[in-house]
Amino acid sequence: MKAITSIQNPLIKQLSTLKDKSRERRKTGAFLIEGAREISLALKGGFQLETVLFYPDLFSSEAVNTLIPEGIHVIEISKEVYQKLAYRDTTEGVLAVAKSKSHNLEQLSFKNENPLILVAEAPEKPGNIGAILRTADAANADVVIIANPKTDLYNPNIIRSSVGCVFTNTIATGSTSEIIAFLKAKNIHIYCAALQASVDYYTQDFTKPTAIVVGTEATGLSEEWLENSTQNIIIPMQGEIDSMNVSVAAGILVFEAKRQRNFN
Repeated sequence: MKAITSIQNPLIKQLSTLKDKSRERRKTGAFLIEGAREISLALKGGFQLETVLFYPDLFSSEAVNTLIPEGIHVIEISKEVYQKLAYRDTTEGVLAVAKSKSHNLEQLSFKNENPLILVAEAPEKPGNIGAILRTADAANADVVIIANPKTDLYNPNIIRSSVGCVFTNTIATGSTSEIIAFLKAKNIHIYCAALQASVDYYTQDFTKPTAIVVGTEATGLSEEWLENSTQNIIIPMQGEIDSMNVSVAAGILVFEAKRQRNFN
């Protein structure tokens, strides 16, 4: 088994750049995964691992062999190297280099003939994206679509905040125009969370093929979504403000759809 102890090692320098730079992740088609649970979920989600690196004081070689299938390149690393590559302050001592997947809208297909889709337009904060992905996983939504993405899906903050749900969800990306055209071509009803011309969300029928669309807290959804909405929906507020965190709103709306589907 190969061992690397120096942060000046060319591979370690390359992986450090992979961790920190979206441009490098796009160029190489690879990204870093940190933590045993996240690596396990990536394998379950069909992601291809290229290399696994572990710090033996925190994660044993036996644990590595239990975690991953045979044939994956394994490297033992020193504490200094691990700290160079690790993103979290407290973690388990194991990382993996994985190949990213394509998230082209054109390749998207539904396993369910009556899909429930969650669309988020231009989410900027990786923490919000991660929380949306956790919500979609918890609700077993069929697809998450990110419109006009502001960051790549394999940003370490998204992987961390999604607790690996970036690997368990079916995810596609595209422009707002492309996504609207795709949804209409598939005869999917579009329900946009918006203040304008809205009705209370629980009055609508989400038991048919449905896309629930949420925007940013700062600007909401673009006019193009509102012009193409089947119906704009609103979560009634009883306090002083007129909006809530986008991931919280997504959770309320998606689980109302799940409630309706479970009772129909």
